[in-house]
Amino acid sequence: MNPFIPKPVPEQLLTAARALRSTMTDAERLLWSCLRRKQLGGFRFRRQHPFEMYVLDFYCCEARVAIELDGGQHNEPEAKARDAIRTAFLAGQGIYELRFWNNEVFVDTEGVLQKIYAVVSERTQTPPPEPSPAGGGEVLFWESGDALLTNK
Repeated sequence: MNPFIPKPVPEQLLTAARALRSTMTDAERLLWSCLRRKQLGGFRFRRQHPFEMYVLDFYCCEARVAIELDGGQHNEPEAKARDAIRTAFLAGQGIYELRFWNNEVFVDTEGVLQKIYAVVSERTQTPPPEPSPAGGGEVLFWESGDALLTNK
């Protein structure tokens, strides 16, 4: 079995990530104050996380979810094209990207957090247990749709 050996992050990308951490936008600061220290459902987020050739605004390793906060400049055609390429690249790496406008974070912080929590929870949820092929058990479903296996 091969041990996991992380790729070294290029120094230029590390420098960029560090600089972005010290110059976060007001929207990023507000969202970070809600995500840091596992405040959202116990999930750990990183801020300004370098990944390949990008710096992700926020990233949850456990769920492989990136969160990007966009200002008005992301409404320009060139920016939309770059964002689409980035989203496709991340998807190819198994990373789900959530995008919010900066003003959404200010106007509907609770809604943004609920959406993040729903996606992160869904992507880390283990499938419900299946009854054994030989029988001898039944599956009970609770209101939330979660299954619980019980043996008779």
